[in-house]
Amino acid sequence: MAFYHTLKNYKKYPDPDYPNKESWISSRLLTLRHDLYNDIKKNRQPNSLIIGSWNIRAFDNGILRMDESYHYIAEIIDHFDICAIQEVKNDLEPLRRLVKLLGPSWDFFVSDVSIHKGGNNERMAFVYNTNKVLFRNLIGEIVLPKETLIAGEQVARSPFFASFQAGWFKFSLCSAHIIYGNDLEMRAAEIKSIANILVKRAKKEDQVHIFLGDMNIEKKDDEVMQALKDSKLTAPDFGPTNLGGNRWFDQMAFTEKGKAGSKTRLLRHGTFDWRHSVFGPHPKEKANKLTEKDKADGKYRPSAVEMLNHYEKIVEKTRLKHSKKPYVNWAKSYKNWTTYEMSDHLPIWMELEIDYSDDYLRRYL
Repeated sequence: MAFYHTLKNYKKYPDPDYPNKESWISSRLLTLRHDLYNDIKKNRQPNSLIIGSWNIRAFDNGILRMDESYHYIAEIIDHFDICAIQEVKNDLEPLRRLVKLLGPSWDFFVSDVSIHKGGNNERMAFVYNTNKVLFRNLIGEIVLPKETLIAGEQVARSPFFASFQAGWFKFSLCSAHIIYGNDLEMRAAEIKSIANILVKRAKKEDQVHIFLGDMNIEKKDDEVMQALKDSKLTAPDFGPTNLGGNRWFDQMAFTEKGKAGSKTRLLRHGTFDWRHSVFGPHPKEKANKLTEKDKADGKYRPSAVEMLNHYEKIVEKTRLKHSKKPYVNWAKSYKNWTTYEMSDHLPIWMELEIDYSDDYLRRYL
């Protein structure tokens, strides 16, 4: 469970630029926990693994995120058992702060900073709950064979992989942030090359390979998505994952055939739209409305006007402290500002079965 003990410090040492900060954050967390429970936790199977993937925009670059944003991000990730994070920047202190909020049972490791052309000085990270997931001591980056180089080059942001185990389920995660640009063929080529390597490895290794991350897929039926579908990996449809609701950027796909056999039973999958709970408001009304009891318990969905009014002066003072001018048009800038507090991507997740003891026992019938 994510830690909340720092909330008492906000009350003990009040922020003159942010009155009643602990009250606002607590209300947002209660609403966020309510939505996470209904979307993810409520229907979770007892013997399962939940894998998440999230491109957290420029984490953390420029003006550091507000205290509350770390709480919200930690709360979401805490509802996964393991999560691949893309766009981690050079300074690792923000990531350490996030993992500390997740609690002592969580651990992490990261890739080196990508200095290759198109790498954007990014790292990739895996954060995982050690009570649920065992790290199997294998970690690395995928390097393409000479004959499969893309325009004579390696993948711009080297895919980051590691092996884990949860229950009976041995698996490898390969996190990628596919190159972004006008050349869709290059994006498709990166996906094809990485997927082919994972499929080949699955034939030799007794583990399921899961390819996940920001694949920069523009449309449900474009050539980049087709490269993923043609890869012999199983790719569930997560729908759009950008905030505009029209880009299929983030994906997960996994091997079902290979030495591990049929050991990838997909139970559920989806995205989580945090805008219903924090920063929002979401452009569409939340179907799961709050009851009067929910509201009495501290859960609350502020209107668009309330959100703008709440953050306007806080953000203005923060920017001035960092020698930056206040936004000229706060109402117009608000949505973009929230992407630097949370992200311009929605997190995706899937739930897999991990208990194969019945299958094992049937061998001896």
